[in-house]
Amino acid sequence: MFPYEFLLAVTLLSQPPDTPESAPPPETFNAVRTAMQILAVEWEILDQREVRYVLARAEDFSSDLALLRRRHAELNDAPPANDCCRFPDRSTVNDYLAFNRAYRQQLDTRQPGEPARWWELRTALQETDYLYQVWDTVRDARCEYYYVTVRRQALKRLREMLGEDSYYSGQLPPYIPMWRFQRVN
Repeated sequence: MFPYEFLLAVTLLSQPPDTPESAPPPETFNAVRTAMQILAVEWEILDQREVRYVLARAEDFSSDLALLRRRHAELNDAPPANDCCRFPDRSTVNDYLAFNRAYRQQLDTRQPGEPARWWELRTALQETDYLYQVWDTVRDARCEYYYVTVRRQALKRLREMLGEDSYYSGQLPPYIPMWRFQRVN
């Protein structure tokens, strides 16, 4: 593979998503396709498992290229997939989410029987639901069988939810609103 094929791949993939493009001539299609696939996997806009069918056929070149350009535009500022390693593993997150749902169910059950605390319980429910969303996003980022693009989108959402300082230091909120618990001596 020659460097000009990679240069062409960079040029093609970096264009805005709505830029029209036709397939390269048949004699150069394989080399350009291979360079684009290698680059797209390296840029984490194509999962290795997608290589067998994205840019696989010359007649699908335009639509596949548009897909990769959209992903490039959407994920340009997304964290790399290996950022997920700064957060707990998927099994731990699943346990936290199960506890979150049990706690939410307990709050939901209490609400009709405690009308004087309705507003407080409603607020606790909202906090619990928000924390579930954060931890569910962590689970998506840690899910190895999701395509790399899905995991990067989850990391981007998580960074937006947490803020950059908390995200990059790996500081997650609790999985339930711990501040709602009172210390009993």
